[in-house]
Amino acid sequence: MRKGVKGAVIGGVLVVLVGGAGYGGYNVLSALNDGGAAAVKTGPPDEDEVKDTSAKFFAAWEKGKAATAASYTNYPQDAEPLLAAYGHTAHITGVRITPGTASGDTVPFTVKATVSYDGKSKALDYASRLTVVRGETTHRPLVDWRPSVVHPQLRKGDTLATGDAATPPIEAVDRDGKVLTKEKYPSLGPILDELRSRYGEKAGGTPGVELVVKHADQSAADTTLLTLAKGKAGKLRTTLSAGVQAAAETAVQKYAESSVVAVKPSTGEVLAVANHRDDGFNAAFLGELAPGSTMKIISAATLIDNGITKATGPAPCPPTATWQSQTFSNLKGLAPDEHATLSDSFARSCNTAFVKFADEVKVDSLTREAQERFGLGQDDWKVGVPSFDGQVPASGGPDTAANMIGQGQVQMSPLNMASVTATAMTGTFRQPVIVSPELDGRDIATARGLSPATVAQLRSMMNRTATSGTAAGVMSGLGGGDIGAKTGSAEVDGQAKSNSWFTGYRGDIAAAAMTQDGGHGIDAAGPIVATLLRTGG
Repeated sequence: MRKGVKGAVIGGVLVVLVGGAGYGGYNVLSALNDGGAAAVKTGPPDEDEVKDTSAKFFAAWEKGKAATAASYTNYPQDAEPLLAAYGHTAHITGVRITPGTASGDTVPFTVKATVSYDGKSKALDYASRLTVVRGETTHRPLVDWRPSVVHPQLRKGDTLATGDAATPPIEAVDRDGKVLTKEKYPSLGPILDELRSRYGEKAGGTPGVELVVKHADQSAADTTLLTLAKGKAGKLRTTLSAGVQAAAETAVQKYAESSVVAVKPSTGEVLAVANHRDDGFNAAFLGELAPGSTMKIISAATLIDNGITKATGPAPCPPTATWQSQTFSNLKGLAPDEHATLSDSFARSCNTAFVKFADEVKVDSLTREAQERFGLGQDDWKVGVPSFDGQVPASGGPDTAANMIGQGQVQMSPLNMASVTATAMTGTFRQPVIVSPELDGRDIATARGLSPATVAQLRSMMNRTATSGTAAGVMSGLGGGDIGAKTGSAEVDGQAKSNSWFTGYRGDIAAAAMTQDGGHGIDAAGPIVATLLRTGG
């Protein structure tokens, strides 16, 4: 909440808040020329101000007076172009706005209007909300401007347009021919938009007439809000599984700011992708976040492949470990074990055991392992929609140790970690795809993969983690044989809790999840992954 100015200097005279005035009261400013007083209201807008300001904004918006409506906001220079586009390029007319009951300074409302283009018309009906704040310099009550006021799917820099669609519509189907829609699977909305943008013409459809959101990122696909005239949809087969996707949608809804991806290790095909986020961002594919101790899968492989230790070899777990003046510790309550093996420290997620190996690991060893064995960090994945390919930079200083435990400069998405788990499970890196490369002849990324000996050790350690280690509680009930997991939590500056990470496999399905501000891996991300693994793919 923006606060009113508490004092000002006018003509060299200091003017201060009148003693005893509460927040939201009046600040009396003495005028120099005639000794009079001007009342300037400060603090949050009161009920009448909220009602009056929102009413004036709605009235101007309804009449198509973009400049006037924008003048009732705190950023009129940003508001006016979008409000003008609403009536012009979007061809929205007959606007009727009905405010709901205000909750403090927030007013919910519904919009009913008509979109007309080239002799075609259709009703538009949606809900949004606005917040009234006090201007920092004017002290006027003003609508706190953000594009989502105009439509909840608008973000900064977006605009609206109605016309012939840029690409034909698609009928996306899963691996078994079941139709996938954003209404039934909300997380697929932006992904289906991207698939349409890339493959609409290849799928054989013809475009219709639509009201769309044109995004600030011009490489991003338009988001369709209303179809005035349907085009002919072309059928596009994806690698998704409707059953696993449904489970993913349900699982992420239980935890705010959560994302999950499931892949088929034997092929690299994406079985499900889901996000539950206020910003609508596809963090499952595009997130760039420290993965915490799930990174220890790659770190353990690095130690094994470089002959530093092995699953049954020594990996002592002291209470703390110092590397270049930075001291690392373990999760609270983890008992030290100076006689631990790598398998022991992996299953218990001992940070200090991995940090202690920083002396023996070359600065670029982890980077080379990630790139050459797991196919990460080379910006060459061609999934079928935009994705982040992971980042494991060759970092010197304290980050050499921090990277080993998934902090420092390491960045991953759930898609990356699902792929890491699939590679650890099979030994073969298969770049994830959501549509077959045969559809457009694109070249997918390759990597060496892992030796059978390294795979056997990684699977043994991940199985132990899932059956008797940090992931045992979450993975219980999934059987003790062909399963494996790794927990993780990543500390983030400014967050009360760490980000929760979890990755695991069962049969021919590998999944990874991340919940921002979710705590330990078993607190949020773990239950999400376990839900997907129970589907069996």
